[in-house]
Amino acid sequence: MSDLLLDINLQQLPDAYFNGEWHVATRVLNRNDPGSTMAKATRFVLAAGQLEAQSSDEGLSQTGSWAVMRDELMSRPYLNFELPTEATRALVTRLRRSANGLNSQLNLYFASGMEMQLDLV
Repeated sequence: MSDLLLDINLQQLPDAYFNGEWHVATRVLNRNDPGSTMAKATRFVLAAGQLEAQSSDEGLSQTGSWAVMRDELMSRPYLNFELPTEATRALVTRLRRSANGLNSQLNLYFASGMEMQLDLV
């Protein structure tokens, strides 16, 4: 990405900022099952509560749902993902966007210990 990306305040983050087609830029699995849908996905499409996880290795995709949840104490955003074969939750650790909103970078830390950086396509 050539545009300058600015950090977004996660406590005041509009849920709509998560909508879009996200490409997996980096992933660290830790304890996560390497064969799971989330671990193999190369692209996520998030729109109005609908989730599509796509894997380029096998040309497979699964559809499900997603939602933004916030903890009561600090209002940190979590993304809950529900797929037919997997349900998981990820803490949003960072969201960066360009001034025009066309480029974004999303960092997630999953309950399994998996870390993922997503770039808006």
